[in-house]
Amino acid sequence: MTPSFRRPSRRHILIIGIGAGNPEHITVQAINALNRADVLFIPTKGAKRSELAELRREICARYVTRADSRTIEFAVPVRRTEGRAYIESVDDWHASIAATYEALLESELADGQTGAFLVWGDPMLYDSTIRIVERVKARGRIGFGFDVIPGITSLQALCASHRIPLNLVGKPVEITTGRRLAESFPHRCETAVVMLDGEQAFQKIEDPDAEIYWGAYLGSPEEIVISGRLADVKEEILKTRAAARERVGWIMDIYLLRKGADFDE
Repeated sequence: MTPSFRRPSRRHILIIGIGAGNPEHITVQAINALNRADVLFIPTKGAKRSELAELRREICARYVTRADSRTIEFAVPVRRTEGRAYIESVDDWHASIAATYEALLESELADGQTGAFLVWGDPMLYDSTIRIVERVKARGRIGFGFDVIPGITSLQALCASHRIPLNLVGKPVEITTGRRLAESFPHRCETAVVMLDGEQAFQKIEDPDAEIYWGAYLGSPEEIVISGRLADVKEEILKTRAAARERVGWIMDIYLLRKGADFDE
């Protein structure tokens, strides 16, 4: 009689994009994924960003219908930046988060179970959850597979709130960060979207024809949007941003810079 071998069951991870701040941004696919999960992992980032965890809790309360799922909250390691190069500090930060993920999977997720990480916006766009999960997988201590469920991005929410198309007709768009903005706009591209900008790099753009479409807390009750000729509204954006950050305790913002028109005359 030929012996049978049982293939060991593995854990499975779902990386779920949950939108840019509005619980109604979540897709039907994401709702179904939430209800596939035995364990829902919710990151917390301290008191100043408690709203981010609260939105995840609200989404779970609103859309998760299976009675046997569990919610596990965990603290996200803080990135250390003092006296360190940017890439080095991010790499070390990701390593710390990967260690946290590995411990969560080992302690909270049994073989054969599915866990879900709820990711702000879309997991593929300026978010590192996928690469951190890949780092855990590469360590080889825990076997698992994973799937990614896309979500509404802050970029989509920005364009919708301003009622504008993302691109000019037949022309490309560059998605970049504040630290790299000067390399591309306006001499290399006519439309630039800036996802991460702690220094408000737009204030250094001197082109008189540049226009800006700025938004913060997109999709949430705190949403603020300002648009216009950059030279005319940059000071208003700077003051509004500073006041909002002081009032709320944190800020998540994004903007689109544009020069030109759909059809050159």
